[in-house]
Amino acid sequence: MKRRTRIAVAASRFNEEVTARLLASCIRTLARGGVAAADIEVVRVPGGFELPWAAARLAKGRRFDAVIALGCVLKGSTPQNDHISSATVFHLQRIAVETGVPVILGVITPNTWAQALARTKGALDRGKEAAEAALEVVALAGRL
Repeated sequence: MKRRTRIAVAASRFNEEVTARLLASCIRTLARGGVAAADIEVVRVPGGFELPWAAARLAKGRRFDAVIALGCVLKGSTPQNDHISSATVFHLQRIAVETGVPVILGVITPNTWAQALARTKGALDRGKEAAEAALEVVALAGRL
């Protein structure tokens, strides 16, 4: 009997037009990959800076085979986006290493709104890519 794959998705609400598209694409791709809707848990957080907190809670609970973090940290006129991006990426990787649960980086850091939207569709669809990466590492973990 095939084992169920359980995936958690933590998605930022900040820049919601972009993150909603990333999330929808991610969910569609997981479903196409055979993950049942009941086995996907989505949690929304205010912004990218809160993603590591949510990912840590989800990973430490050991209920999920992988956690996907989705967000959009758009470049602004101050360096705040650099601080948020760096801290978020560092802590998401740390959570994966410490818990042994893969944490997939689906946080985009575009320079412009047009770049952000471009990364939600077609060849640049980062929501789809994050889901594909999650499915791949879950399969790899099963072999390791």
